[in-house]
Amino acid sequence: MSKRDYYEVLGVAKDASEDDLKKAYRRLAMKYHPDRNPGNPDAEAHFKDAGEAYEVLTDPQKREIYNQYGHEGLQRGGIGAGADFAGGFSDIFGDIFSDIFGQAARGGPRRGANLRYTMELTLEEAAFGTAAQIRIPKLEPCDACKGHGTAGAKAPQPCPTCRGAGQVRMQQGFFTLQQTCPHCRGRGAVVTDPCPACRGAGRVRSEKTLEVKIPAGVDTGDRIRLSGEGEPGDRGAPSGDLYVQIVVKPHDFFERDGSDLHCEVPVGLVSAALGGELEVPTLGGKASLRIPEGTQSGRVFRLRGLGVASVRGGGAGDLLCTVVVETPVKLSKKQKELLQQFGASLEGSAERHSPSSESWLDKARKFIDEHLKA
Repeated sequence: MSKRDYYEVLGVAKDASEDDLKKAYRRLAMKYHPDRNPGNPDAEAHFKDAGEAYEVLTDPQKREIYNQYGHEGLQRGGIGAGADFAGGFSDIFGDIFSDIFGQAARGGPRRGANLRYTMELTLEEAAFGTAAQIRIPKLEPCDACKGHGTAGAKAPQPCPTCRGAGQVRMQQGFFTLQQTCPHCRGRGAVVTDPCPACRGAGRVRSEKTLEVKIPAGVDTGDRIRLSGEGEPGDRGAPSGDLYVQIVVKPHDFFERDGSDLHCEVPVGLVSAALGGELEVPTLGGKASLRIPEGTQSGRVFRLRGLGVASVRGGGAGDLLCTVVVETPVKLSKKQKELLQQFGASLEGSAERHSPSSESWLDKARKFIDEHLKA
């Protein structure tokens, strides 16, 4: 089954900025997070697709390759693998691709692969920062051969065909073509006596424990780069990096939007009509929220500075409380009688006590007169 277009997955245009990509990814991560969709394989697939699309499109080099060659281009190069993307093309046009793709096309040692680790945080951990230990599988240089791939840790012998260059030149008429050495496959060296521990690969698979310090204010879509903690490079080339991708789990009470927090505050009918004061939770404790007389459902109150401080600096955002006026339920006979008496006392004065309702009725009557009676 063919993969969906990454821009389509995130729902953004091809010229989307990094900020647009982050907002789109954050929205999808919250929507399809496994905690919000337990046991839903479709949601899990959408969640993974969004993460993959975000990883590629926020990496300038991968995005450029994807824009030109699509999914096939990334597969040829191996996402984050530091592989020789030029592939078969470099066999013929090695000199051209060497400028574009660096040492890989010239047959020199290749930089190690970048790794990605998705870290899920609670909203509190993201807001205040934390430190976490993670275990990652990775390839390490073989201790037995010191990464050379040869028995006794001896350096590999230069390839006799290309004399260590990794590529050979062929003369065809007026043209001189350069292609990957067929003997050493571009490595420039050959292993005649392979290390028994790593079977000549020079690397062994292991697990590594790292402590990751999460700064306060991170959000879904942020990435923390651990330089040199990716896969080791080929034959002494630099190691790749480890990117810790942040996903903030859904919260039971708050919903985050950048530096702001949103929550719903249920208010009783009497308190909404007469006014009062409520205690509302915040990430740092609690705060007092004053409800004015005659508050309507849906009204939003802003508590400044009680949101989340941005990881990029600046003050904290705000806490926005949306009032939800609750209609009383399971009323006793006496309570129903009292409400009926109260309702009767409002008759004839709807314009004064229920201005929104009176305005709605006027619009409804006008619509009926103009459209339904014609």
